[in-house]
Amino acid sequence: MRPLLITIALLAFLAGLGFILPAWIIFLLSLAFARGLAIMSVALLLRAGLVSFGQGLFFAASAYTVAFAMKAWSVREAALAIALGTGAGIVVAGVTGLLLARYREIFFAMLTLAFSMVLYGILVKAYALTGGSDGMAVATPTIAGLTLAAGRLRSTLYLLTLSCTAAAAYLTFRYMNSPLGYAARAVRDNEVRLEYLGLSTWSTIYLTYVLAGGLSGLGGALMALNVGHVDPQLAYWTTSGEFVFVALLGGIGNVLAPLGGAIVFEILRAYAFKYAPYVWQMIMGGAMLLIILFMPEGLWTIYTSVMRRMKKKEAGVL
Repeated sequence: MRPLLITIALLAFLAGLGFILPAWIIFLLSLAFARGLAIMSVALLLRAGLVSFGQGLFFAASAYTVAFAMKAWSVREAALAIALGTGAGIVVAGVTGLLLARYREIFFAMLTLAFSMVLYGILVKAYALTGGSDGMAVATPTIAGLTLAAGRLRSTLYLLTLSCTAAAAYLTFRYMNSPLGYAARAVRDNEVRLEYLGLSTWSTIYLTYVLAGGLSGLGGALMALNVGHVDPQLAYWTTSGEFVFVALLGGIGNVLAPLGGAIVFEILRAYAFKYAPYVWQMIMGGAMLLIILFMPEGLWTIYTSVMRRMKKKEAGVL
């Protein structure tokens, strides 16, 4: 009961921030939630023992789908654009997953990276369609058919992003605690035993991979709407590597851990880039080393430690 109340209070708090914080902080939080969905997809695969360096594939495919839909089909409704982008991520994951579900460890990681870099090459070279390295502009969306002023649109997009992120996090939580979610964890622990139990490891990995593609696709669509521009860098290996970095930063022990890691990372990056533009990456790397040394399970360790202390106090141990 307590985790549910904490989650509801946290959502209400985050929603309230959309009405009181400056526009630039709201924009930063919107980016953190959008990227957090891709990071959540990385964490989902990590729980199955799979490291993906190609989540930028779905992130970019979704973002460009939104941009193309608005340019070629005059799509303006945000909900429809999000649905198209998420669908693109699922379709791409469904196709590539037919091959990738057969591989594990370094082979899986390198193949995901290869697919992502293939898309990056296409986006850079197909200048007439994608704008090359300059990218594409994303038209201003409408919300429920309404065209909003810039300030109102920013806060509304933030609430929309928060709502989509919360819904995706809930569905991911249900999946993690479903029989299929436990089967995915069993693939990491003992794949042979899972086969002896009569479960297909290929199907388990495939469905998990498709779900991860959908999460990353949703994040890409939300990112495109919030930023208003897409470019090939979204599919580059550094973007996918960043997702893995933040997944380890936040931890994979809970569905909210990647989102918390994304918020911390975006805030740290914004201030590090502002005050130390030439060494901000070194600062982030140093922070990662400290977390690995003192919090091997990520920043989520802080929450679990606090909750453990509270339970001990209630039990009269302390």
